[in-house]
Amino acid sequence: MSIRTGVPSYATSVRPSLVVAGLAVAASLVAGAPAHAGDGGARAAAPVASPVSAPARTVVTEGQVKEAGPGGTLLYPSVTSCLTLTVQLRSGGAVGAHASLFQVPGELRSDRILDRIKAVAGGRAVASVDVRGAVGAWHPAYFTKAIESYGEGEEVPVPTGQDAAGIAAVVARGLGVPKGLVTVTDVPDGDQTVDVPRS
Repeated sequence: MSIRTGVPSYATSVRPSLVVAGLAVAASLVAGAPAHAGDGGARAAAPVASPVSAPARTVVTEGQVKEAGPGGTLLYPSVTSCLTLTVQLRSGGAVGAHASLFQVPGELRSDRILDRIKAVAGGRAVASVDVRGAVGAWHPAYFTKAIESYGEGEEVPVPTGQDAAGIAAVVARGLGVPKGLVTVTDVPDGDQTVDVPRS
């Protein structure tokens, strides 16, 4: 009399090494590991991305206003006849503006820059305002009436030198901050990079 065990007759011919290999492949598919992970470590697993990300870089081109978070960087490319305004916020982060002497199509005119900075800042307290760039190319009035706004026959004001005090006054007034928070610095042409403090 024979006893049936319920085990197919071919099961005894399956080699244990094949079963182990098959289980390793199945486990790797479930876990998302490479299928060769069970081959004795002959190949290295893919490197895991670092959990520490690089600080965000915010590029602000002519006629734009953008915000950067704490620990980030504001990059103002190709500052020649322009002025940049970096508004550090007391709560952290900064608002950067790239004021263009002549309007870039599709971007803000110089007389719209200060209002946009206020809108982006959203009423948050200002710690400081740093204005940098071609100070000698700017008349303070360009922040209240852009060169493109003057009609035929109207006289466009022309700067007669570096009026840092006049620029600081109009920027402070336009942003609604004390003039003592605004610094104005003439710098050579080129890219400007500003690191935003982490706190």
